[in-house]
Amino acid sequence: MKEKIIAVVGRPNVGKSTLVNRIAGKRLSIVDDKPNITRDRIYIEASWQDKNFILIDTGGIVEGNDDEFYQNINSQVDIALEEADLILFTVDAKTGLNPYDYDIANKLRQTKKPVILVVNKVDSKAQEDLKYEFCALGFDNMQTLSALHGDLGVGDLLDIITEDIPPQTKEDNEENDEIKIAIIGKPNAGKSSLLNNLLKKQRAIVSDVSGTTRDIIDEQIIFKDKTFRLIDTAGIRKKSKVDWGVEMFAVDRAIKAIKECDVALLMIDSTEGLSEQDKKIASICESSGCGLILAFNKWDLIKNVQTHTYEAKIEKEAPFLNYAKKIFISAKTGQRLEQIFDTAREIQNERQKRISTGLLNKVISEAYSLNPPSSIKGKMLRIYYSTQAKTAPPTFVIFVNNKDLIQDHYKRYLSKKLRENFGFFGTPIVVSYRQKGEK
Repeated sequence: MKEKIIAVVGRPNVGKSTLVNRIAGKRLSIVDDKPNITRDRIYIEASWQDKNFILIDTGGIVEGNDDEFYQNINSQVDIALEEADLILFTVDAKTGLNPYDYDIANKLRQTKKPVILVVNKVDSKAQEDLKYEFCALGFDNMQTLSALHGDLGVGDLLDIITEDIPPQTKEDNEENDEIKIAIIGKPNAGKSSLLNNLLKKQRAIVSDVSGTTRDIIDEQIIFKDKTFRLIDTAGIRKKSKVDWGVEMFAVDRAIKAIKECDVALLMIDSTEGLSEQDKKIASICESSGCGLILAFNKWDLIKNVQTHTYEAKIEKEAPFLNYAKKIFISAKTGQRLEQIFDTAREIQNERQKRISTGLLNKVISEAYSLNPPSSIKGKMLRIYYSTQAKTAPPTFVIFVNNKDLIQDHYKRYLSKKLRENFGFFGTPIVVSYRQKGEK
């Protein structure tokens, strides 16, 4: 059954994102006192009394402005209105009616879709009368509330918008097996262009202005009967260059997306090569345990260079990334974009691979016999037993007589042997060491 889609719209700075965050129960949209913080439309799964629905947070509508950026925002809102089953038209009770509110009201009436006029920033019962001014907009359904405080009106609004949604059943709540792909990278690496090309529609605002994408955007796509969730994120700049406030929150959420995804698609500008910032972002992926694809974008601009030659150069520059899968694409022309899904599926299989305890101990024992570690102060490292603790990422525990006897180069050696024998292509692996008897 298709989930009900509810679009939250209004002029800038009326509290749309605050309302979305309140309904979702967590901070997903960026909230700031500056107008036009939300630029793209953001899809958020929400639930009330076991009734699930989808919220679309949108940018502030400014009709009649010829600025390209406002036009882009308005076009995103138009798509949200087309997709929505219900519209929450949000206005600001404290600032009162605004000429833009009339423009938006006329726009919404043309959609012929049900609209609830949400009079926000009514922080007490004494302020209820502020709603009467907005009757001039001509909507029958009106709800006052305080999105910031949440104790006035939000529950009533949720009851109204979910009254026609059936509660979820046990079967509906069964976990799906979609693969979450976070599209990450520096600003202007081509992330939004890639998303738009994959989805064959203008899903994210594409601009040559650095930092255009501030919100996390995600959409599902089915490729070869497999469901993928694509998550576009804000560009991650050097920490010293990130402005405190909105950009900081956007970068924090991009990093959070990395930690929660199955596979990270790190977009790299082929014309610039692998930068130090790219390496730092890749390190975040490795430490978070997600799979990693290095997607060298703008490959259509590279002439007279073979992919294997370029790949060998990268592996020499950053040997710690040798495990990562590397693909060479063009978000602009669509070159090799299907490889993204095939590669993500391969990596997810590697992340979920489980090795039998007997085979694992055989490989570790042979590695130890072929290259025993050197003694430290006359003491010799002994390996007693190995086991795989979990998958995604593959995590192993090796029990030894003394953890202090394991040198870093020997840890790298054992990890290398695990990869040589079992693959784990595209995914980091975690190997921890414990002394016998240690929990």
